[in-house]
Amino acid sequence: MAQNPRDVGISWRACTCASVRRAIGASMLAFVLASMLSAAAPSAAARPVQAAAVAGDDANTCKQASGDVAIAACTRAIATGRYAGHDLAKLHYDRAVEYANKGDYDRAIADFSSAIHLDPTDADTYNDRGAAWLAKGENDRAFADFSEAIRLNPTDPYYYNNRGSSWQLKGENDRAIVDYNEAIRLNPKDPCPFYNRGIAWSSKDKNDRAISDFDEAIRLNPNYAAAFYRRGIAWTDKGDYDRAIADHSAAIRLNPKADGFYARGTAFGMKGDNDRAISDFDEAIRLDPNDATYYRNRGKAYAAKGNRDLAILDYSEAIRLDPNDDDTFYSRGTAYGMKGDNDRAMADFDEAIRLNPKNDGAFNNRGNVWRRGGDNDRAIDDYSEAIRLNPKDPSYYNNRGNAWHARGDDDRALADYDKAIRLNPKNAAYYNNRRDAWLAKGDLARAIADANQARRLGSDNPN
Repeated sequence: MAQNPRDVGISWRACTCASVRRAIGASMLAFVLASMLSAAAPSAAARPVQAAAVAGDDANTCKQASGDVAIAACTRAIATGRYAGHDLAKLHYDRAVEYANKGDYDRAIADFSSAIHLDPTDADTYNDRGAAWLAKGENDRAFADFSEAIRLNPTDPYYYNNRGSSWQLKGENDRAIVDYNEAIRLNPKDPCPFYNRGIAWSSKDKNDRAISDFDEAIRLNPNYAAAFYRRGIAWTDKGDYDRAIADHSAAIRLNPKADGFYARGTAFGMKGDNDRAISDFDEAIRLDPNDATYYRNRGKAYAAKGNRDLAILDYSEAIRLDPNDDDTFYSRGTAYGMKGDNDRAMADFDEAIRLNPKNDGAFNNRGNVWRRGGDNDRAIDDYSEAIRLNPKDPSYYNNRGNAWHARGDDDRALADYDKAIRLNPKNAAYYNNRRDAWLAKGDLARAIADANQARRLGSDNPN
């Protein structure tokens, strides 16, 4: 079975909105040119008149063209020295937009900063520099720019949407929602803040509200692949795997990205359909062979099918790509343990615990390895730590009870079996194990009662 999809922050990130003057970047809403640069008055001399005409042509090309052609024209126009103030700021702004579209955010920010120096009252430029900072991962600087844009123009919904994204990256989901609410109030026909607010609700485990917002985003834009993807994750969190699969399929149809296949594979795994899960993980890996998560979860699907050798191969590749993930070492150690390779299992559990001393499952499974090797004292120590970290898992008490029983301490074994049964009264193995402890103490009546209860639950085999 695969785990829930991680909260994807890159491929399906919160959408940010640029100003309404010029298209900027794939992650921002498209917008059109709304104002024109004014040309400087030409000189009366023959040569300067021609130069002014060229400069005017470059200024027009700067604002109307795109890509390298626009950048070159902007650069030539700036170099003439004929522009100042607002007009020069516009040239820097337009060149910044083109640099941002090329992914050259450092140069984009430099030009946005020049434009702000020349015209510090233009809210759009702060907003768009904020978007460039956000693309660089400089969230604090992005937040400051979005806030300044709002101060200069508190009626633009895009600015609130973008600051909401910054709040979200800070982990301030409640404040993000306040900004998204304002963006929606100002422009209820934009799907972007509904989508972003849905992500914030999901982060707060408010999946019904998240789904409602993703519904609205999809209603406003039926081709919104990211909204289908995020709604699918919310359905997975609610345990409605069929709806999750339907949404992920829609996202894949609209935009066949690796994360979409991964998320659908996860939902298939949750349903126990490991063959389809593996098929989707295969495609995710084909599209992005460098993501350790995909290998790790395909390994889990193979393990669920009982194919531990293939599981170990995938876990090993995941570890090569990301040697700092404790869960992968834990999973590979579990697979080695199931194969009876206790030395390798022990080494992996040791590493999982080193990477994350709060990994209760690694302590429990390392305890199993100790117990299989006959070292019940060390097994008890590991089971006790697993219980301290997660006192609500009945299997840990059951396992420690088995170690106490193996040591001949049946009173402590019975106390642990009692606790395991209180936490999960429908596990037949726990009753069978307690039966054995009662037999060891010579209490035949209680042993028979536990054996009968185990049979009623459908198993006659101790754990």
